[in-house]
Amino acid sequence: MTKSILGKTHSLTRRNFIAAAGAATAAMGTRSVWGRSLDKVKFGTNWKAQAEHGGFYQALATGIYRKHGLDVTIRMGGPQVNHSQLLAAGAIDFSLGQSNLSALNYVKNDVPLMCVSAFFQKDLRVLIAHPGQGNDTLAALKGKPILVADSGRITYWAYLKAKYGYTDSQIRPYTFNLAPFFVNKSTIQQGYLTSEPYAIEQKGIKPVVLLLSAFGYTSYASTVETSVKLVRENPDLVQRLIDASIEGWYSYLYDDPEPGNKLIKKDNPDMTDGQIAYSISKLKEYGILESGDALKYGIGAMSDARWKQFYDMMVKTGGIESGIDLSKAYTLKFVNKRVGMNMRK
Repeated sequence: MTKSILGKTHSLTRRNFIAAAGAATAAMGTRSVWGRSLDKVKFGTNWKAQAEHGGFYQALATGIYRKHGLDVTIRMGGPQVNHSQLLAAGAIDFSLGQSNLSALNYVKNDVPLMCVSAFFQKDLRVLIAHPGQGNDTLAALKGKPILVADSGRITYWAYLKAKYGYTDSQIRPYTFNLAPFFVNKSTIQQGYLTSEPYAIEQKGIKPVVLLLSAFGYTSYASTVETSVKLVRENPDLVQRLIDASIEGWYSYLYDDPEPGNKLIKKDNPDMTDGQIAYSISKLKEYGILESGDALKYGIGAMSDARWKQFYDMMVKTGGIESGIDLSKAYTLKFVNKRVGMNMRK
């Protein structure tokens, strides 16, 4: 089973940013390949290598990044890795964020980082229950104990409280261990569409899986973040990184994903072919990358309306304070250009 923290929001203050190293800067090192100079780029993911990062690994494995003049190093995330801080310190050039909330919190804390694309149109977070227990809808879970990770308390939980009347008294700690689920049929827990359900199915249980995005939780996920400085001073590099990553995702979804999968398994030897295949199937089945604006404008698409909708919802539910300047959280400059859509099959 993969463990994902796509929902984890790192708290980063202006003071921490300054102490870390100042604003992030563009990678300057280059080397010559085929007579062409390549810009070195360090890109940090948000968890251990998995199919949810497949397009980025595919772009690396198949030479798509090199075609765009980039020498990319993918730095795998994990439980002890905070790529938001490394990005702020200039140790990496791009990081894979969890959701819109990451960028909103940067603005809130006056940290000069921003979102430049959203590869997942839908958040992967789900609530999972045993079948036949009357827990088949989010409304039915009101008042019942639910295993929730700390990151969930500051992201989707505020939304569930406002829409369905959930209360904090329902929360039980979730430690990314499925043992409680297997021993008690009344257990309800958080998870990720592409992860925990697979492990549960391997035990012969067909769980109830409630995808929060299907019930109005409208956050983007797998957002690519970088420094405001890099956006201003080297927009060409940012554009090439986004374009190449988009092409990598189309290749991963529509061509042979094996090149990317080999690199995933190299970085994360615990990853299995079965888990990868399951994750890819769910990414496609639920339109995680290809739905909404992405159907018209291509993978990575974002819109002002969607950002405002999510922000207004979170302010209303108490998930974030009002008064944040949305224009500082993201830019549409590098997306919505239909890049790679000719690769769809």
